[in-house]
Amino acid sequence: MEIIPAVDIRAGRCVRLYQGNFERERIFSEEPISVALNWQDKGASRLHIVDLDGARSGVPQNTDVIRAMVASLNIPVQVGGGIRTIEDCECLLEVGVDRVIFGTAAIQNHELINEASTRFGRSKIVVSIDSWKGRVAVSGWQRETEMSALELLTQMAHLGVERFVYTDISRDGTLTEPNFSGIQQLIEDTGLAFMVSGGVTTLQHLRFLTKMGVEGAIIGSALYTGNLNLREAIEAIASNPDSLDSDLGRNLDHK
Repeated sequence: MEIIPAVDIRAGRCVRLYQGNFERERIFSEEPISVALNWQDKGASRLHIVDLDGARSGVPQNTDVIRAMVASLNIPVQVGGGIRTIEDCECLLEVGVDRVIFGTAAIQNHELINEASTRFGRSKIVVSIDSWKGRVAVSGWQRETEMSALELLTQMAHLGVERFVYTDISRDGTLTEPNFSGIQQLIEDTGLAFMVSGGVTTLQHLRFLTKMGVEGAIIGSALYTGNLNLREAIEAIASNPDSLDSDLGRNLDHK
């Protein structure tokens, strides 16, 4: 399983939000490039970058910052937030972004997802499934839809999308734990492997996710607060990914 640090950008700064609430922002750095380089130096094999202003407005807002980050790094990055057109996607790929993440557009414009996958290749396109109490949220998580996470996953898989990010918004930025039962249910219902985010806080969480077959764990607040040490986490999963205790089944049954 790949461990992927998250770098969320708002007004050019590296921040974290609590459950996606823009009124509950914590600023961690005025220099996102330095933050990105720090995660690279500590062993990250990939970064997950989100343009929060873009996600909220529907138009990319921090493209210059993201371009500078990509130019400074030697590792691939995946970027989401406000990407609603082919031109938005193409712009990011042209500056060296490895994967482009569609969120709101996946619900609103299936043809866009088809076109992007055809033009740029399926390996370059990721769809983000952002769920609040089982329902998909859009527009920077500010608006809840009637569509379930499972329904959107199924629709996108039928379109040929091969890679997904699943976020339980209620766990995001909370330093609690992932929604293990929800993740397990989606894996069982779809047979898909995807990256997950929201609440990943301990090594045991990472071991649980590895055992479940998750492709990647996107981690934000736990790295910034020091609850998790990135280098230690990468080494722990690489050296002993199956070191699980007998509580795994109980965790899945009761979350």
